[in-house]
Amino acid sequence: MPYDADLFFERVRVKPFGGSLSQQQVDGMNYLMSEWECRFEESAAEQSTPWLAYCLATVFHETATQMRPIEEYGRGSGHEYGKPTGPYGQCYYGRGHVQLTWEENYIKGQGVLDEYGMNVPLHQYPHRMLEDQPSAIVLFDGMIDGWFTGVGLPKFFDENTEDPVNARTIVNGHDKDTLIADYYYDFKAALVQIDVPKRRRPALQGLRK
Repeated sequence: MPYDADLFFERVRVKPFGGSLSQQQVDGMNYLMSEWECRFEESAAEQSTPWLAYCLATVFHETATQMRPIEEYGRGSGHEYGKPTGPYGQCYYGRGHVQLTWEENYIKGQGVLDEYGMNVPLHQYPHRMLEDQPSAIVLFDGMIDGWFTGVGLPKFFDENTEDPVNARTIVNGHDKDTLIADYYYDFKAALVQIDVPKRRRPALQGLRK
């Protein structure tokens, strides 16, 4: 079931974006919501809204509000994952919507993309996590199945549980957990499903700053 796009952008423009949206932010959220509706919404079932809201809150934080795949600031400087390693001599610092790090996670991400019928050799070419589709699929699949850290969205959001603070352990321990929980509530309030598809996405020219 699609979300009311006009209402969504009207609300997120105010919170958490503070009153304005760039075209890049609009395009980024349009892409993520389309990918979610296409590939993940059906399996999420009744939890589609909280799961999507927490994913968007995570992206808002991990991309410094840009809502598109980016490289980690500093490219892993001072961290082990920022040093060349493995057969390809690559540095597996954070990239993408969710800032994927460590060689083993790039290998896992490549396998996940294979399962979706996508030949994206992330192990050899980690910069491909900066492409929209591979990054979005890794984001959603990793957060649902919990292969980033061993726990996923079903542990924190179901018919009896809503725990956006501890959900931060899906990605990165308890770093900024309460802040991201606040973003979660902003995105959740903006996600309203509609029975009859109207415009699945707004006219982008009407959403510029």
